[in-house]
Amino acid sequence: MDQDKESQRAHVREGYGRIAQEEGSCCAPKRTCCCGDNADALAKTVGYSDAELALLPEGANMGLSCGNPTAIAALKPGEWVVDLGSGGGFDVFIAGEKVGDDGRVIGVDMTPEMISLARRNIETYRRRTGKDNVEFRLGEIEHLPVADNAADVVISNCVINLSPDKKQVWQEIFRVLKPGGRAAISDMALLKSLPPDVKERSAALIGCMAGAVFVEDTEALAKEAGFTDIELTVKSDYIETMTGLKASLYGEIRDHMPEGESLSDYIVSLSVSARKPAH
Repeated sequence: MDQDKESQRAHVREGYGRIAQEEGSCCAPKRTCCCGDNADALAKTVGYSDAELALLPEGANMGLSCGNPTAIAALKPGEWVVDLGSGGGFDVFIAGEKVGDDGRVIGVDMTPEMISLARRNIETYRRRTGKDNVEFRLGEIEHLPVADNAADVVISNCVINLSPDKKQVWQEIFRVLKPGGRAAISDMALLKSLPPDVKERSAALIGCMAGAVFVEDTEALAKEAGFTDIELTVKSDYIETMTGLKASLYGEIRDHMPEGESLSDYIVSLSVSARKPAH
């Protein structure tokens, strides 16, 4: 394995392991992620409802969202869903309610501490919803522990940008989807290259910035993997919303921007929907 890629992966694993241990929230004192001081407020700005948030076990909403992939996916009862980088289980639990008793949601995360946190949350989810349709598997999103042609939908929320091998991630998404299945991804994407001093800051990587690629590169990766019906929606106001919520990371990075420029000049929230051909 390429040493640089493994070093990046280890850095991310360490950072998110620390987040999971700090009271199950990236809003703990040493915040290092895409987080606002109010995780629920952040979730609402990207489209999650009060009803959805009310179902979540404590600690599942860690303020890591940069979009709402469960809404993009328009999940239906009975569907099987895989969530890449499932963290504390936020989107897994929301998707579980949408797919119902006949559906299934599998969360995959490479960080043991996140998997432990998410598995502890399952019992609260069962008690609140009466459903037993979610599970969490330890694994890398570049090598998903999921069978070929197993999922109706693959979702991911602000995670693929963290991968050192995004091409492999898109190939894995394609592999695990059934023919005709769909991907619904929320992620961070670049409009132009980050200033070198910002990109080099270690917090930027864990903060979903340094690993982001250009919008057009994301589309190219999906096409190369074999996807069709690719739709990309840029949401340029996300970073300004984060700054408004006093996210400590974004404030820190903002202070290192060139004079007269803002974060939203460089990076945006990107929603991606795509389909695996039926034949």
